[in-house]
Amino acid sequence: MIKTNYIVYILCCILLACNKDQDTILLDESLASLVVLNDIEIDNVIACASGSESDEDVIIAYLYPRPGVTDIRYFETANIEADKNDYQNYQQVMIAPTDIFNGYLKKFTRTTIEEKWVIITFFENEKLHLSNPIRLKHLTKPTEFTDEVIVNTNSENMPIFNWEDGLFNDNKIYFQVVSDTDDELLSGTYTFQKQFQYYKTDNVVLNITQEIPPQLDAANSYNFTLMGVSEDNWVNLFIQKRFQP
Repeated sequence: MIKTNYIVYILCCILLACNKDQDTILLDESLASLVVLNDIEIDNVIACASGSESDEDVIIAYLYPRPGVTDIRYFETANIEADKNDYQNYQQVMIAPTDIFNGYLKKFTRTTIEEKWVIITFFENEKLHLSNPIRLKHLTKPTEFTDEVIVNTNSENMPIFNWEDGLFNDNKIYFQVVSDTDDELLSGTYTFQKQFQYYKTDNVVLNITQEIPPQLDAANSYNFTLMGVSEDNWVNLFIQKRFQP
């Protein structure tokens, strides 16, 4: 009996042991164990991650949850040396996603003192959908936060936004959000060019706007948010600017 109790005690200690990061990792829940049980769709979750403006040890992973998706999960590797393509290296971290832009997007906030690979998943139409691996770079390539964007309001109620790369010039795509003062998303678009006009989609390569955006009112203020994203889904540049059309 004593030996049995000792073994139970040791097992409990292992399960409850604290790691260096903030959140609890489920040691027996690798991404591989989820993949093997489901039909999967890869490269079908729009997601990226940035650093935090206020804490160098914090990362924020963003995703667009298409209407109707369920069971959103966050997985990460132990470190950056892990093979990003081996799902066995990804363990689920129990973080609840929170709303951004009034729920149009979701985000995971995670404290970690190591750079890692991250994959975000959800279920849609009875399939498991996986993001491409996201490379965390909050220590070696901190996200640059700025308000430097040129807003040209000469076109009535259709402002043109122009920007330049910041400290890092390896951005491959740019995500733009125009929102109102209540943080309600009006448009969400991606371009390869460093320019976007509300609301023209001539140079838009991906559009997540679900409804026809409303006409902007010159008497009101709006917010422009931009993420410059590298090929491995890290946000190098984060721009936020309030403007009037």
